[in-house]
Amino acid sequence: MYQSYEVSSSPELGPARLQDLRAKIAQSGLDGFLVPHSDQYQGEYLAPCDERLAWLTGFTGSAGFCVVLEQAAGVFTDSRYCEQVRAQIRAPFVAVDWPATTGPDWIVTHMTQGVIGFDPWLHSAAEITQYRKVLADHGITLQPCDNLIDAIWTDQPPAPKRPARAYGVEWAGLSHQDKCRDIAKSLQQAKQSAAIITLTDSISWLLNIRGDDVVHNPIVQAYAILHDTGIVDVFTEPSKLAQLSDHLGPDVRIHPQTETLNHLGRLGGRVLVDKSSVPQAIVDQLTQAGVDIIMGQDPVILPKSIKNPTELAAARDTHLRDAGYMCEFLSWLDNQDPDQITEIDVAQHLEHIRRQDDHLVDISFDTISASGPHAALPHYRVTHDTNQTLVNNSVMLIDSGGQYRDGTTDITRTVAVGTPAPDIAAAFTRVLQGMIAISGLRFPKSTTGRDIDAFARAALWAAGQDYGHGTGHGVGHHLSVHEGPQGISKRADTVFQPGMIVSNEPGFYKPGSFGIRTENLIVVRDCHPEFPGFYEFETLTYVPIDRRLIVAEMLSPRERDWINGYHQTCRDIIGPRLNDETRLWLQRATEPV
Repeated sequence: MYQSYEVSSSPELGPARLQDLRAKIAQSGLDGFLVPHSDQYQGEYLAPCDERLAWLTGFTGSAGFCVVLEQAAGVFTDSRYCEQVRAQIRAPFVAVDWPATTGPDWIVTHMTQGVIGFDPWLHSAAEITQYRKVLADHGITLQPCDNLIDAIWTDQPPAPKRPARAYGVEWAGLSHQDKCRDIAKSLQQAKQSAAIITLTDSISWLLNIRGDDVVHNPIVQAYAILHDTGIVDVFTEPSKLAQLSDHLGPDVRIHPQTETLNHLGRLGGRVLVDKSSVPQAIVDQLTQAGVDIIMGQDPVILPKSIKNPTELAAARDTHLRDAGYMCEFLSWLDNQDPDQITEIDVAQHLEHIRRQDDHLVDISFDTISASGPHAALPHYRVTHDTNQTLVNNSVMLIDSGGQYRDGTTDITRTVAVGTPAPDIAAAFTRVLQGMIAISGLRFPKSTTGRDIDAFARAALWAAGQDYGHGTGHGVGHHLSVHEGPQGISKRADTVFQPGMIVSNEPGFYKPGSFGIRTENLIVVRDCHPEFPGFYEFETLTYVPIDRRLIVAEMLSPRERDWINGYHQTCRDIIGPRLNDETRLWLQRATEPV
């Protein structure tokens, strides 16, 4: 199976490891140390060797960081993980609500002066700039240093060295030579000699390669310099690309990753870096060499986010196949006795169904299989320790996806188990109203995700309810399931363009009781010609939404028409793909509301 249910950290060892780290901090002449959840590529999903935050603290979420001082150690997480972090860490670690409290603000309340060390490969230039801006006024300085976690992590796993594979143009839509030439032209137009690319999904997309360096995300860990000539220097473990010389061709030059800094120091002209993702170590090297640094956006990130016609056609077909598997799964789930099935059983059966597809390479993330109170944890990960039978008269939340060669899927469905209480059904309906509001939205071409986020929350807000996570994230094309720069949230400031795929997933979570999330993937497209200057969303995901949890009286006529039309489309386009038993389930599941 692609998913493991083993406990992946040891919180009980955290206090002793913290003591060892503090001893190393003191030996280094420092007063503190920053421990981020990141690797040198600023990735969200990490290889085992980079799980330093989990190793130290026991917290296993995909976002957060720790600040270790002589007398305090704070573990910072956002609202998605507030319950999880408190359950996983042990004293003397303390949980800190972030971004309500920032790292620099917390530091100045716990020390008056001193020096805090940080690994300059694990922090972006933007992050370090912000820290220094705040701390300088309080007599506190940041000092780059070797990674102190690595110095005490005696059984740290090795860095991944798995071979990469070529990603065919029949799925990519453009050759990597065409991509490099097009982006090189943008550098020429901006009078920039080169761009330093550090995001692994950008490099994987640019060169039409995929890999297995990080679980569930088919990226190749590397750095790259794209020159204005279209030539690319790639810095990675050479064995990863040893079999791809014919695919990459003479204009892609491979170097050991240890040579990265030497090449940076020899660059001339104006060099573009993305301040939000470039490691501080690279900026320091460029500055020391006197390179003219241009702070901008990764030139690959926007073209990557705008799917070309080949990618969109493949994504549509991928989602139709995946919808068939989800229907087969939901039909099976409805026939189970909740007292006889566990959360792990649910996740494993869904994976088993998806594995019938010859194009499946992996799942796109660990399936969130959460029953009852566990569903109130937005990023719950079931383990052998937390596994439970389904909670009757509650809900089951399943957030899952597949990494297919021709696309990446991500879908969440919350389903009734037994007869949930009326307040659960009411919250479910409000979440559905938010999803419908986004799905049916028509918006001007200058619109960002920040502009429309409130539409997804309006029904919940009217009832005094809300959710802490964003409403939607971008999705890659057989790449990372979380992809920027587009999104739907209070902070999403990228203007939507046709071809951008984004999730639509409002939710509601009552700690200790239940959680609800309903998620489809949607893609930006031009409106009908009668609405010039406007965009709308095309739905990619067609899987029934549990009618048993919909309070029909709460829906407006427009909302009722939408859900009935959506379910009719599910019947029409997914039904012919199903076996007789699942097709009968689909007919019952899509009866008009």
